[in-house]
Amino acid sequence: MAADTSPGDQGDSQEGFTGGKLFDTVFARGMALVEETASYLDGPGREAAKTLPREAGLTYSAWSMELTTRLMQAASWLVMQKAVRDGEMRREDAAARKYRIHREEPPLDAAAQQGLGLPQRFLDLVTRAEALFEQICRLDDALYGDTHMTAASNPVIEQISQLQRAAETGAFDPLMVWTRAK
Repeated sequence: MAADTSPGDQGDSQEGFTGGKLFDTVFARGMALVEETASYLDGPGREAAKTLPREAGLTYSAWSMELTTRLMQAASWLVMQKAVRDGEMRREDAAARKYRIHREEPPLDAAAQQGLGLPQRFLDLVTRAEALFEQICRLDDALYGDTHMTAASNPVIEQISQLQRAAETGAFDPLMVWTRAK
């Protein structure tokens, strides 16, 4: 089902983006990066991680999880946009908060980890994944603007916000204990 939009509204930017070469390029690049990263983490990365010094190994483990999460969010967003383009999902549905993508945590800083024991290929994948994630966040904002609900308008969002605040204090961060020990 195609989205009901009139000429001149935000639907035009959505259709222009998903129907154009930029979307095809971002989609192909994003999916290729997901596949490349998964292959690395399951193969050479797994072997390399076994030989890392303790601190680099902890960083590698935590960053691998974050990297995988961000890439899966990016891939899901891209697949959703493809569904909108193909008429399998309405644009209004894609604008729902649960489908939106935005950065909640600072990007992983691969440059700061140079020379600290992490494999260079891993750091390169981190850099590329962070750039892709940032690009998709900007595209999401450009396509849908600030249409997500606020915590005050939805008790479920308030609960999620409380969980996020707890995570930010280190309640769910396995590296927080390690960071404090330094």
